[in-house]
Amino acid sequence: MNSNQKKRVFQIEAFKHKVVVDPKYADKTWKILEFAIHEIYNHNASGLSFEELYRNAYNMVLHKFGEKLYSGLVSTMTFHLQEISISIEAAQGGLFLEELDRKWTDHNKALQMIRDILMYMDRTFIPNTHKTPVHELGLNLWRDNIIHSGKIQTRLLTTLLELILRERIGEVINRGLMRNIIKMLMDLGPSVYQEDFEKPFLEVSADFYRAESQKFIDCCDCGDYLKKAERRLNEEIERVSHYLDPKSEIKITNVVEKEMIENHMLRLVHMENSGLVNMLLDDKYEDLGRMYNLFRRVPNGLSTIRDVMTSHLRNTGKLLVTDPERLTDPVEFVQCLLNERDKYDKIINLAFNNDKSFQNALNSSFEFFINLNPRSPEFISLFVDDKLRKGLKGVSEEDVELVLDKVMTLFRYLQEKDVFEKYYKQHLAKRLLSGKTVSDDAERSLIVKLKTECGYQFTSKLEGMFTDMKTSQDTMQEFYAAHGAELGDGATLTVQVLTTGSWPTQPSVSCDLPAEMSALCEKFRSYYLGTHTGRRLTWQTNMGTADLKATFGKGQRHELNVSTYQMCVLVLFNNADRLSYKEIEQTTEIPSSDLKRCLQSLACVKGKNVLRKEPMSKDIGEEDAFFVNDKFTSKFYKVKIGTVVAQKESEPEKQETRQRVEEDRKPQIEAAIVRIMKSRRVLDHNNIITEVTKQLQSRFLANPGEIKKRMESLIERDFLERDTADRRLYRYLA
Repeated sequence: MNSNQKKRVFQIEAFKHKVVVDPKYADKTWKILEFAIHEIYNHNASGLSFEELYRNAYNMVLHKFGEKLYSGLVSTMTFHLQEISISIEAAQGGLFLEELDRKWTDHNKALQMIRDILMYMDRTFIPNTHKTPVHELGLNLWRDNIIHSGKIQTRLLTTLLELILRERIGEVINRGLMRNIIKMLMDLGPSVYQEDFEKPFLEVSADFYRAESQKFIDCCDCGDYLKKAERRLNEEIERVSHYLDPKSEIKITNVVEKEMIENHMLRLVHMENSGLVNMLLDDKYEDLGRMYNLFRRVPNGLSTIRDVMTSHLRNTGKLLVTDPERLTDPVEFVQCLLNERDKYDKIINLAFNNDKSFQNALNSSFEFFINLNPRSPEFISLFVDDKLRKGLKGVSEEDVELVLDKVMTLFRYLQEKDVFEKYYKQHLAKRLLSGKTVSDDAERSLIVKLKTECGYQFTSKLEGMFTDMKTSQDTMQEFYAAHGAELGDGATLTVQVLTTGSWPTQPSVSCDLPAEMSALCEKFRSYYLGTHTGRRLTWQTNMGTADLKATFGKGQRHELNVSTYQMCVLVLFNNADRLSYKEIEQTTEIPSSDLKRCLQSLACVKGKNVLRKEPMSKDIGEEDAFFVNDKFTSKFYKVKIGTVVAQKESEPEKQETRQRVEEDRKPQIEAAIVRIMKSRRVLDHNNIITEVTKQLQSRFLANPGEIKKRMESLIERDFLERDTADRRLYRYLA
């Protein structure tokens, strides 16, 4: 090819022949389509060729007659809908909704066919001209010509509301028809459903339930009223599920809740003879559960129940802990508290869904009234003492744990836990020394629980008491191994050696032991001090027991289990037939109060009266004389003679215990002050009080006056000093 040859250029020209469309084409084609739409609405669509109709509509849009096609569609559909409107208006009574439903179904079928024919217009012309799509157009025209027709709109709403009212008063209605009509309103758009039905429906419902609730509350008790309210609420929820918009559920339930519950809350809980307090008293779990479930749905509902329950519980508890009759029996007193606690635990569990806020209210109420009685710590300890002595015999391990857990619940409410510790230590000591504890495992289990709750310091001495008991057993085995042969078959001795710091301090009271026992005690003392250096032994005769073999008239033999004091008294009668009170007192040197209790248990308790006294009376006088009761009989060979004791402390003993507690608190308060000041260096008076109270609240509630005294004491001993510029500030001196 010649490089100089010119390139040939090709040019494509436009098609010169002009297509001419028949001027009447649009009208002719529209007439065909219009006829088809009429036939569709008249249920004669079976003879139509949908392919041909689609092509005609396609060509009209292609030849720029889309506007004519669209406007023609609007006018044709409007014409038919106006005719349908007249037909629906003419329907009488119950046929009105049926006619409306039938025509709506027909319109939807027609609309589907028309949309298929005009699919090309729907996909091209309508989006380009921003007109309403065919299906939506059909719905809008139905809304404007049928639903918003002057004669249909009000009639439709009235009919729907009347049917719902009839259903509410117990009549059966056609729910399927209702569902279709409501669905029609929803299909026409959220605003149609809401404005034309939902808003008036909610207003009418509010009026209905306002009147009904007033009628119910005037004639029903609280339980029945709540049942009716619950039933109405469930009916409305069911109604929504059958034929209303799911979004209406929250709105209609809010109406029922407001009119039937919220507006009558206070009247319901305080209703005479059937309100919340009566339900609590009568353990009406079902009614309480219903009240809880209904009230939780409204603002401040649960707080209303909680406040009334708390107020009732505090008043009941206050009466219980201050009732003089209850205070005579500590075990019964604590059992009543536990019963009350169990009762409300069960109510909260079964009726209040284990609601934490109700649990907290229960706990704060118990803490409030238990601490109104200053003797609560002592009584709880006495209750434990009773259970661990005899109350839990034959009870399974799980049940023992259950009782101990319940006791711990009450213990947690105590503000003065150190007072409980004092009493518990005394009671535990008596159980261990007398061998009366029902189970070592139960004792140790409670100590573990106390340790978990309050820390090692709280239980270290209690654990020391168990250690002493074990060590004492080993010591006695070693003593008899060393001296058993020389002791022979005479009296035997069992000694428990107690560490002074671990056991409750007891006044050292001595009495004159019988010569044989005195010699045996001296032998043990020599052995013990010989094997342990730097120790000192003090005999606590008031805490001991003895087993005596006794022979009464007619050769009746018994083994008597008695206290050491009782043994000292009974042995005297080996050498005398008759002894006066004063002779016994001088010979034994037992303190007067203990001796009177001892003689009372030997001579005045029916079935245990191994002695007789003159004159016969329940009390022991200093002029009384005593003899062996030769007529004493018992069906048991072993007879246990207890000592008559006051279960509760006497007033002086109470004062003494309180004084000891106050003394024990002083170093704890001082230690807390020093700990706080060491870390903070400088602190004002009020903050020290707050911090110390907070630190010590797990053991006791510190008195601000006592804290101030301890601060003064620490200033005197140069642990703290007051700030020279501001007297309210304290400084720590390193």
